[in-house]
Amino acid sequence: MNTETSKSTTAMPVVNGLIPATILTGFLGAGKTTLLKRVLSEAHGQKIAVIENEFGEENIDNEILVSDTSEQIIQMNNGCVCCTIREDLRTTLADLAEKRRKGELHFDRVVIETTGVADPGPVAQTFFMDDEIAESYLLDSVLTLVDAKHGDSQLDQRQEARRQIGFADQIFISKSDLVDPAAVDALAHRIKHMNPRAPQRRVHFGEVPISEVFDLKGFNLNAKLEIDPEFLAADAGHGHAHDHSHDGHDHAEGEHCDHPHHHAHDDDVKSFVFRSKKAFNPAKLEDFLGAIVQVYGPKLLRYKGVLYMKGSERKVIFQGVHQLMGSDLGPKWAANEAKGSKMVFIGIDLPKEVLLQGLEQCLV
Repeated sequence: MNTETSKSTTAMPVVNGLIPATILTGFLGAGKTTLLKRVLSEAHGQKIAVIENEFGEENIDNEILVSDTSEQIIQMNNGCVCCTIREDLRTTLADLAEKRRKGELHFDRVVIETTGVADPGPVAQTFFMDDEIAESYLLDSVLTLVDAKHGDSQLDQRQEARRQIGFADQIFISKSDLVDPAAVDALAHRIKHMNPRAPQRRVHFGEVPISEVFDLKGFNLNAKLEIDPEFLAADAGHGHAHDHSHDGHDHAEGEHCDHPHHHAHDDDVKSFVFRSKKAFNPAKLEDFLGAIVQVYGPKLLRYKGVLYMKGSERKVIFQGVHQLMGSDLGPKWAANEAKGSKMVFIGIDLPKEVLLQGLEQCLV
């Protein structure tokens, strides 16, 4: 966390001229294809290349098919892009960028639709781990669809579904018209505790404004940390948000919970927020975060922060996915602005107290 120069441990591109990419994920039947068709048919004037990874008997050859529609649908025909054959996603993205450079294909952005049982983590990492891909593409955001009717049971039974929530930059709850409003509210409440930084929207039949699908800048290193204000409503006298547990949920201090539902859910994907008005010691923080990422990287889904560093007049912005962490200098602290740090961590069975205490010890 060098406060003098912009430092990044991984290529997180912020330059113009890159091809924006969106990852569309969600459990089986959540409505990904419906949303995608809606986006492709909307008159937004953009050409969109779609990488689909569908399982099907007719998809036997390993060629990339470009169909004769007005949208150029790029289909990978050998299974899942997200796990064992991640290299295929890399190759496909590289081929697309090359064809675009040569003028053989014309498209403005890429959407990757993952299979319903996919963990979006490795897909997101592809954009940062590979220099060639990082030089061609800008990962815009991960969109996750949740089926209101079956979402609770899927979250109970499948860790992939919980991971998809943890990774999301934007969450769409579909089929809410099929479910009692109170049940949808309870599901939304549950999801908010798993991922407080992703805005939620209830959608019908994939009817989503294009402005809520593209150019969300969920992966931008910027000074905006979107967290439900209630999660940051900690007592000003405390360095970080302490939790009061009831109804099987953890609530950040000061958060009002007025929903009438009593849940037995104890999800392994959880989030917590750290905040402090004291400055960080840059060397201590870098050592601590480096160690945390080494030990807990696979369990860290998304983490992001706006940091107040000793010796720097500017905010330091950091974020990460699994073991990949990047940081950059943000804008200067305004003259009348109260300096302080806020960080959100979303992960699987993270040792919250260990992390909070470790961060406290990095303060000046």
